[in-house]
Amino acid sequence: MARLLVEDVHVRLGSNDILKGITADFRHGEVVALLGRSGCGKSTLLRSIAGLETPLRGRIHIGDRTVFDAAAKVNLPPEQRDLGLVFQSYALWPHKTVAENVAYGLKLRKQSKDAIDRAVREVLKGVDLEGVGDRLPSQLSGGQQQRVALARALVYSPPLVLLDEPLSNLDAKLREEARIWIRALIKRMGLTALFVTHDQVEAMAIADRIMLLDGGRVVQDGSPEQLYTEPQSLFAANFMGVNNTLPGRVVERRGNEARLEVGGLSLWGQQRGGTGGDGAATAVIRVEELSLASEPGENRLPAHLDSSIYVGGRWEHQFQLAGHALRATTREALSPGAYTLAFPKERLWIF
Repeated sequence: MARLLVEDVHVRLGSNDILKGITADFRHGEVVALLGRSGCGKSTLLRSIAGLETPLRGRIHIGDRTVFDAAAKVNLPPEQRDLGLVFQSYALWPHKTVAENVAYGLKLRKQSKDAIDRAVREVLKGVDLEGVGDRLPSQLSGGQQQRVALARALVYSPPLVLLDEPLSNLDAKLREEARIWIRALIKRMGLTALFVTHDQVEAMAIADRIMLLDGGRVVQDGSPEQLYTEPQSLFAANFMGVNNTLPGRVVERRGNEARLEVGGLSLWGQQRGGTGGDGAATAVIRVEELSLASEPGENRLPAHLDSSIYVGGRWEHQFQLAGHALRATTREALSPGAYTLAFPKERLWIF
């Protein structure tokens, strides 16, 4: 196991600042997801740790070794950082067998043939690929190729493994299965792992901790549950989960609660961030927290059901409220018409 410490890392590509001062401490045995939309800097951070990008300034430490220090002009090449790397494309050699692909890193380290054969057999067994060592990558399914790429990264027991969207080429069913066994494998081997993804469900399923990036900065860092239930910004709230948003004006406050006026209607919610100078704010509520009410009351507003779709085990409905579209789910079908929607004020966040 290895602790990874990143200190004030800045990366500039051309005239663009991609990373703007990333500092993070990745603990022994921790699985951390670097999450964010395309262009936020998550892959650049991973590549900087791997030695595939050279930061403008900052420091990177793996265990008790400094692998990068811009001020001290220390920059170890990737092969000297002792990392396991799994890429989105898998990067398997098509002309080499599965066993030869997996053994490549051990051959570079000049290990004996017996030691290489033993390690390859053990790691292929660990990823459920016994008996396929003589096959070429083209003879394997996408899910199997992904396991070969992971086996190649793990065969020499690196203390730190870096995974750059390794599940993106799999279909939905295989991705769901891969989330479970990849996390189990990493935990069983006691590795520290960084996992780049733009999929918040994938991040929550695999990671102990999520670092949410935007514009080259970390905007929130915490457990999956913390990011989902305690977002610190409108960006974090919108990125995690499936949401309804209502723009309006804050017209009253009491403690940590605020009352938002939306098209002549009002809702009480939890204040989660500063509002604009004119009181402009946005209310956010997860789709699963919005429900139907049998009668009017506080935080219960009239809405009109426009359409419904069946999504397997539940119905998803679209309502109109004060000119805004809102989504909610029920177990049963609903007929178009007038309804009352309930907004639990402890689940309604106002930013």
